[in-house]
Amino acid sequence: MTNNARILIVDDEKIALKNLEHVMKKEGYEIVGTQSGQNALKLLNEQRFDVVLTDLRMEKVDGMQILKKCHELYPDAEVIMITGYATLESAVNAMKQGAFYYIAKPFKLDEARKVVKEAIEKVRLKKENAQLREQIEKYQGKVRIITQDANLQRLLDTARQIAPTDCNVLISGESGTGKELFARYIHLSSKRSEKPFFAVNCGAFTEELLSNELFGHEKGAFTGASTMKKGLIEMASSASGGGTLFLDEITEMSSSMQVKLLRVIQEREVLRLGATEPVKVDVRFIAATNRDVQDAIKSGHFRRDLYFRLNVVSLYIPPLSERKDDIPLLSYYFLKKYAALMKKNVIEISPDVIAILMNYDFPGNVRELENIIERGVAFATGNTIETAHLPEDLRELSIRTFRKKEGKIQSLEEQEMAYIKWVLNEVGGNKTLAAQILGIDRVSLWRKLKKYGLEIE
Repeated sequence: MTNNARILIVDDEKIALKNLEHVMKKEGYEIVGTQSGQNALKLLNEQRFDVVLTDLRMEKVDGMQILKKCHELYPDAEVIMITGYATLESAVNAMKQGAFYYIAKPFKLDEARKVVKEAIEKVRLKKENAQLREQIEKYQGKVRIITQDANLQRLLDTARQIAPTDCNVLISGESGTGKELFARYIHLSSKRSEKPFFAVNCGAFTEELLSNELFGHEKGAFTGASTMKKGLIEMASSASGGGTLFLDEITEMSSSMQVKLLRVIQEREVLRLGATEPVKVDVRFIAATNRDVQDAIKSGHFRRDLYFRLNVVSLYIPPLSERKDDIPLLSYYFLKKYAALMKKNVIEISPDVIAILMNYDFPGNVRELENIIERGVAFATGNTIETAHLPEDLRELSIRTFRKKEGKIQSLEEQEMAYIKWVLNEVGGNKTLAAQILGIDRVSLWRKLKKYGLEIE
């Protein structure tokens, strides 16, 4: 936005006006200048400006009137006051009325340039935040898979495409990426959307408890079974029609349970514990795992035939570290969610916080980001989440998290190349400083850059 910013300069002193116009035009801003406060009000009614730089004391229409009109018409714009009558009272009054800054004449042009740049940056951030909030409004009252990442959007297109087909789906991805959310999204996009949706974590139960949870039991099937109990499979296929059963962490299921589940999928019937006759069921299965399924098959922990039954369509959800552009959007969604739940007027996230989040690898993925923002809202005392509201380990983060990339562990060379690129980026491309930080001489750094095909000046 910086070079496209529009600035209105108002000063009844011709020389001061011309000097400011000249300096701001050199910065690449679009400038409109006037010596008349009355004409400034007319210009504000006709055109939109990002920043207004105005003299405070002028005849007929003064800077305070311009400040008031500007904020009435353009609440996100910033107004900078300039005056030769520098008094504490007028400065405080201007700031109370919403002025961004107060500059006393005579001033240095570098000072004015710096203040205008800071005001424009604030306007840019407010516009970005407003756009994020608009995007977030689209997700209210729905299954919210919030993304602007092209790869994830293509994945959503695939999910919508296969949803009506009724085929089984296997979703893979790291913990916290939103596998259950995708399962619900598929269910609600299918012809079963009005029918039951049940979810069960296969790794959270012993084999006996999981069997009872999925298949149910007859009265008297075991000690304490005083009544008949339907399992989740049967409940998902109740009189209201066939629904969806989501089996999370499917690779944690025991071998004997996998055999029972395979029979249900093949025969479309379930046998309660203690029953002699099976019950017909109509259920769509969506399974998920954070493990490498092929490794689980090779090691004998997962049946290949069950894999083929579940993996009619497979979806891989990338980790948050591979879709960094989603971090601000998700952050503001969670901000709005938890500010409403906690009844707090927290509406902003500071640029420093966003910068920290953008440089973090999120081993806990979206779930971890949600926890961070929830904490931030809880600790915020004003309307903004600041760095002081982040967890201590995140505030003090100085090294990157080691993690798999596209499901594979990176080699030492890949890690070294990524680290060198990160250090160079942190020091603005200064190779001498980068070499010092890396603990090597500049020639060694040059050789490594050449080895990895990185840019060499």
